[in-house]
Amino acid sequence: MTSSTFRARVASIIDRRGVQNFILGVILFNAVILGMETSDAIMAAAGPLILTLDTICLSIFVAEIAAKLVARGPLTFFRSGWNIFDFVIVGISLVPAGQGLSVLRALRILRLLRVLSVTPSLRRVVEGLMSALPGMGSVFLLMGIIFYIGSVMATKLFGATFPEWFGTLGLSAYSLFQIMTLESWSMGIVRPVMEVYPHAWAFFVPFILVTTFAVVNLVVGLIVNSMQDAHHAEDAEKTDSYRDEVLSRLDRIEAALDKRDAG
Repeated sequence: MTSSTFRARVASIIDRRGVQNFILGVILFNAVILGMETSDAIMAAAGPLILTLDTICLSIFVAEIAAKLVARGPLTFFRSGWNIFDFVIVGISLVPAGQGLSVLRALRILRLLRVLSVTPSLRRVVEGLMSALPGMGSVFLLMGIIFYIGSVMATKLFGATFPEWFGTLGLSAYSLFQIMTLESWSMGIVRPVMEVYPHAWAFFVPFILVTTFAVVNLVVGLIVNSMQDAHHAEDAEKTDSYRDEVLSRLDRIEAALDKRDAG
Protein backbone atom coordinates (compact mmCIF):
# COMPACT_ATOMS: atom_id res chain seq x y z
CA MET A 1 0.00 0.00 0.00
CA THR A 2 1.45 3.34 -1.07
CA SER A 3 1.62 6.36 1.21
CA SER A 4 -1.01 8.29 -0.75
CA THR A 5 -3.38 5.30 -0.69
CA PHE A 6 -2.93 4.92 3.06
CA ARG A 7 -3.58 8.63 3.63
CA ALA A 8 -6.68 8.49 1.43
CA ARG A 9 -8.00 5.50 3.37
CA VAL A 10 -7.40 7.24 6.70
CA ALA A 11 -9.13 10.37 5.37
CA SER A 12 -12.14 8.34 4.22
CA ILE A 13 -12.43 6.81 7.69
CA ILE A 14 -12.22 10.02 9.72
CA ASP A 15 -14.61 11.81 7.36
CA ARG A 16 -17.36 9.23 7.77
CA ARG A 17 -20.54 10.47 9.38
CA GLY A 18 -20.45 7.66 11.93
CA VAL A 19 -16.93 8.57 13.04
CA GLN A 20 -17.86 12.23 13.37
CA ASN A 21 -20.92 11.31 15.45
CA PHE A 22 -18.73 9.09 17.62
CA ILE A 23 -16.29 11.96 18.25
CA LEU A 24 -19.23 14.22 19.09
CA GLY A 25 -20.49 11.65 21.56
CA VAL A 26 -17.05 11.38 23.17
CA ILE A 27 -16.88 15.17 23.52
CA LEU A 28 -20.26 15.31 25.27
CA PHE A 29 -19.42 12.31 27.45
CA ASN A 30 -16.09 13.89 28.41
CA ALA A 31 -17.90 17.10 29.36
CA VAL A 32 -20.07 15.10 31.77
CA ILE A 33 -16.96 13.42 33.20
CA LEU A 34 -15.24 16.75 33.77
CA GLY A 35 -18.35 18.04 35.52
CA MET A 36 -18.41 14.99 37.78
CA GLU A 37 -14.81 15.71 38.78
CA THR A 38 -16.02 18.87 40.54
CA SER A 39 -18.05 16.78 43.02
CA ASP A 40 -16.07 15.64 46.06
CA ALA A 41 -18.65 12.96 46.83
CA ILE A 42 -18.47 11.44 43.34
CA MET A 43 -14.68 11.58 43.27
CA ALA A 44 -14.51 9.90 46.67
CA ALA A 45 -16.75 7.08 45.43
CA ALA A 46 -15.44 6.59 41.88
CA GLY A 47 -12.46 8.90 41.46
CA PRO A 48 -10.07 6.40 39.78
CA LEU A 49 -12.75 5.30 37.30
CA ILE A 50 -13.60 8.88 36.35
CA LEU A 51 -9.94 9.77 35.84
CA THR A 52 -9.47 6.66 33.71
CA LEU A 53 -12.47 7.55 31.55
CA ASP A 54 -11.12 11.08 31.16
CA THR A 55 -7.77 9.69 30.04
CA ILE A 56 -9.50 7.42 27.51
CA CYS A 57 -11.44 10.38 26.09
CA LEU A 58 -8.24 12.41 25.81
CA SER A 59 -6.53 9.48 24.07
CA ILE A 60 -9.34 9.35 21.52
CA PHE A 61 -8.95 13.08 20.84
CA VAL A 62 -5.19 12.70 20.39
CA ALA A 63 -5.72 9.76 18.04
CA GLU A 64 -8.21 11.81 16.01
CA ILE A 65 -5.79 14.73 15.69
CA ALA A 66 -2.98 12.33 14.70
CA ALA A 67 -5.22 10.69 12.09
CA LYS A 68 -6.10 14.07 10.60
CA LEU A 69 -2.43 15.02 10.46
CA VAL A 70 -1.65 11.78 8.64
CA ALA A 71 -4.61 12.05 6.27
CA ARG A 72 -4.20 15.69 5.29
CA GLY A 73 -0.54 16.35 5.96
CA PRO A 74 0.77 19.05 8.34
CA LEU A 75 0.66 21.86 5.78
CA THR A 76 -2.94 21.24 4.78
CA PHE A 77 -4.00 20.48 8.35
CA PHE A 78 -2.76 23.75 9.79
CA ARG A 79 -4.31 25.82 6.99
CA SER A 80 -7.71 25.26 8.59
CA GLY A 81 -8.54 27.48 11.52
CA TRP A 82 -10.81 24.79 12.97
CA ASN A 83 -7.97 22.23 12.88
CA ILE A 84 -5.71 24.69 14.71
CA PHE A 85 -8.50 25.26 17.23
CA ASP A 86 -8.80 21.51 17.88
CA PHE A 87 -5.02 21.13 18.09
CA VAL A 88 -4.71 23.89 20.70
CA ILE A 89 -7.62 22.59 22.80
CA VAL A 90 -6.22 19.07 22.89
CA GLY A 91 -2.68 20.37 23.42
CA ILE A 92 -3.78 22.31 26.51
CA SER A 93 -5.18 19.09 27.96
CA LEU A 94 -1.81 17.37 27.50
CA VAL A 95 0.17 19.97 29.47
CA PRO A 96 1.03 18.71 32.99
CA ALA A 97 -1.08 20.34 35.68
CA GLY A 98 1.68 20.64 38.29
CA GLN A 99 4.16 23.35 39.24
CA GLY A 100 1.84 26.33 39.14
CA LEU A 101 -0.07 25.13 36.08
CA SER A 102 -3.01 23.64 37.98
CA VAL A 103 -5.28 26.17 36.28
CA LEU A 104 -4.84 24.11 33.13
CA ARG A 105 -6.91 21.35 34.74
CA ALA A 106 -9.83 23.77 34.82
CA LEU A 107 -9.20 24.62 31.18
CA ARG A 108 -9.82 21.01 30.19
CA ILE A 109 -13.53 21.82 30.04
CA LEU A 110 -12.62 23.77 26.91
CA ARG A 111 -12.72 20.40 25.16
CA LEU A 112 -16.47 20.88 25.05
CA LEU A 113 -15.86 23.72 22.60
CA ARG A 114 -14.80 21.07 20.10
CA VAL A 115 -18.52 20.60 19.53
CA LEU A 116 -18.23 23.76 17.43
CA SER A 117 -15.68 22.23 15.08
CA VAL A 118 -17.41 18.84 14.83
CA THR A 119 -20.92 20.19 14.16
CA PRO A 120 -21.20 21.93 10.75
CA SER A 121 -24.24 24.01 11.73
CA LEU A 122 -22.45 25.40 14.79
CA ARG A 123 -19.39 26.15 12.67
CA ARG A 124 -21.52 28.26 10.38
CA VAL A 125 -22.95 30.16 13.35
CA VAL A 126 -19.46 30.94 14.65
CA GLU A 127 -18.29 31.93 11.18
CA GLY A 128 -21.31 34.22 10.92
CA LEU A 129 -20.37 35.84 14.21
CA MET A 130 -16.79 36.26 13.05
CA SER A 131 -17.99 37.96 9.88
CA ALA A 132 -19.97 40.41 12.03
CA LEU A 133 -16.93 41.37 14.14
CA PRO A 134 -15.85 44.34 11.98
CA GLY A 135 -19.27 45.94 12.32
CA MET A 136 -19.44 45.04 15.99
CA GLY A 137 -16.00 46.58 16.49
CA SER A 138 -17.31 49.90 15.20
CA VAL A 139 -20.28 49.71 17.57
CA PHE A 140 -18.01 48.87 20.52
CA LEU A 141 -15.77 51.78 19.63
CA LEU A 142 -18.79 54.06 19.63
CA MET A 143 -19.88 52.66 22.99
CA GLY A 144 -16.37 53.16 24.37
CA ILE A 145 -16.44 56.81 23.38
CA ILE A 146 -19.86 57.26 24.98
CA PHE A 147 -18.68 55.54 28.16
CA TYR A 148 -15.56 57.66 28.35
CA ILE A 149 -17.51 60.88 27.94
CA GLY A 150 -20.12 59.73 30.46
CA SER A 151 -17.46 58.61 32.96
CA VAL A 152 -15.67 61.95 32.86
CA MET A 153 -18.93 63.85 33.28
CA ALA A 154 -20.16 61.58 36.10
CA THR A 155 -16.85 61.85 37.96
CA LYS A 156 -16.90 65.63 37.81
CA LEU A 157 -20.61 65.91 38.65
CA PHE A 158 -21.07 63.26 41.34
CA GLY A 159 -17.60 62.12 42.39
CA ALA A 160 -17.24 64.41 45.39
CA THR A 161 -20.53 63.35 46.99
CA PHE A 162 -20.59 59.67 45.90
CA PRO A 163 -16.94 58.57 45.76
CA GLU A 164 -17.88 54.89 46.10
CA TRP A 165 -19.66 55.06 42.74
CA PHE A 166 -18.10 57.96 40.87
CA GLY A 167 -14.90 58.78 42.78
CA THR A 168 -12.57 57.82 39.92
CA LEU A 169 -12.84 57.34 36.19
CA GLY A 170 -12.79 53.56 36.61
CA LEU A 171 -15.48 53.56 39.29
CA SER A 172 -17.65 55.83 37.16
CA ALA A 173 -17.24 53.55 34.14
CA TYR A 174 -18.20 50.50 36.19
CA SER A 175 -21.21 52.27 37.72
CA LEU A 176 -22.35 53.40 34.30
CA PHE A 177 -21.95 49.85 33.00
CA GLN A 178 -24.21 48.67 35.83
CA ILE A 179 -26.71 51.37 34.89
CA MET A 180 -26.55 50.31 31.24
CA THR A 181 -27.45 46.72 32.20
CA LEU A 182 -30.40 48.10 34.22
CA GLU A 183 -29.26 46.12 37.28
CA SER A 184 -30.43 48.04 40.40
CA TRP A 185 -29.84 51.24 38.49
CA SER A 186 -32.79 53.21 39.81
CA MET A 187 -33.10 52.38 43.51
CA GLY A 188 -29.46 51.38 43.83
CA ILE A 189 -27.71 54.36 42.24
CA VAL A 190 -29.81 56.97 40.46
CA ARG A 191 -32.41 57.72 43.14
CA PRO A 192 -29.79 58.15 45.91
CA VAL A 193 -27.90 60.51 43.60
CA MET A 194 -31.10 62.42 42.82
CA GLU A 195 -31.69 62.99 46.51
CA VAL A 196 -28.60 65.21 46.44
CA TYR A 197 -28.77 66.28 42.79
CA PRO A 198 -32.47 66.50 41.83
CA HIS A 199 -31.69 67.11 38.16
CA ALA A 200 -29.32 64.12 37.83
CA TRP A 201 -32.01 62.34 35.80
CA ALA A 202 -31.09 64.66 32.92
CA PHE A 203 -27.76 62.85 32.75
CA PHE A 204 -28.77 59.25 33.50
CA VAL A 205 -31.94 58.94 31.41
CA PRO A 206 -30.31 60.03 28.11
CA PHE A 207 -27.33 57.78 28.91
CA ILE A 208 -29.66 54.78 29.30
CA LEU A 209 -31.57 55.65 26.14
CA VAL A 210 -28.38 55.91 24.09
CA THR A 211 -26.52 52.89 25.47
CA THR A 212 -29.18 50.37 26.51
CA PHE A 213 -31.85 51.00 23.89
CA ALA A 214 -29.77 52.22 20.95
CA VAL A 215 -26.17 51.04 20.91
CA VAL A 216 -26.81 47.62 22.49
CA ASN A 217 -29.63 47.00 20.02
CA LEU A 218 -27.18 47.77 17.22
CA VAL A 219 -25.03 44.89 18.46
CA VAL A 220 -28.08 42.62 18.66
CA GLY A 221 -29.08 43.62 15.14
CA LEU A 222 -25.63 42.81 13.78
CA ILE A 223 -25.66 39.41 15.46
CA VAL A 224 -29.15 38.64 14.13
CA ASN A 225 -28.09 39.61 10.61
CA SER A 226 -24.99 37.44 10.84
CA MET A 227 -27.09 34.49 12.02
CA GLN A 228 -29.49 34.98 9.13
CA ASP A 229 -26.59 35.06 6.69
CA ALA A 230 -25.23 31.85 8.23
CA HIS A 231 -28.59 30.09 7.85
CA HIS A 232 -28.94 31.37 4.29
CA ALA A 233 -25.49 30.04 3.48
CA GLU A 234 -26.44 26.66 4.94
CA ASP A 235 -29.66 26.57 2.90
CA ALA A 236 -27.77 27.55 -0.24
CA GLU A 237 -25.22 24.79 0.37
CA LYS A 238 -28.00 22.22 0.79
CA THR A 239 -29.65 23.47 -2.40
CA ASP A 240 -26.39 23.27 -4.35
CA SER A 241 -25.74 19.76 -3.02
CA TYR A 242 -29.22 18.62 -4.03
CA ARG A 243 -28.85 20.21 -7.47
CA ASP A 244 -25.51 18.49 -8.03
CA GLU A 245 -27.01 15.17 -6.99
CA VAL A 246 -29.94 15.61 -9.40
CA LEU A 247 -27.62 16.58 -12.25
CA SER A 248 -25.43 13.57 -11.53
CA ARG A 249 -28.44 11.26 -11.65
CA LEU A 250 -29.60 12.82 -14.91
CA ASP A 251 -26.15 12.32 -16.40
CA ARG A 252 -26.21 8.66 -15.42
CA ILE A 253 -29.70 8.23 -16.87
CA GLU A 254 -28.62 9.94 -20.09
CA ALA A 255 -25.53 7.74 -20.32
CA ALA A 256 -27.64 4.63 -19.79
CA LEU A 257 -30.09 5.70 -22.49
CA ASP A 258 -27.26 6.44 -24.92
CA LYS A 259 -25.74 3.05 -24.22
CA ARG A 260 -29.09 1.33 -24.81
CA ASP A 261 -29.66 3.21 -28.05
CA ALA A 262 -26.16 2.37 -29.23
CA GLY A 263 -26.79 -1.31 -28.44
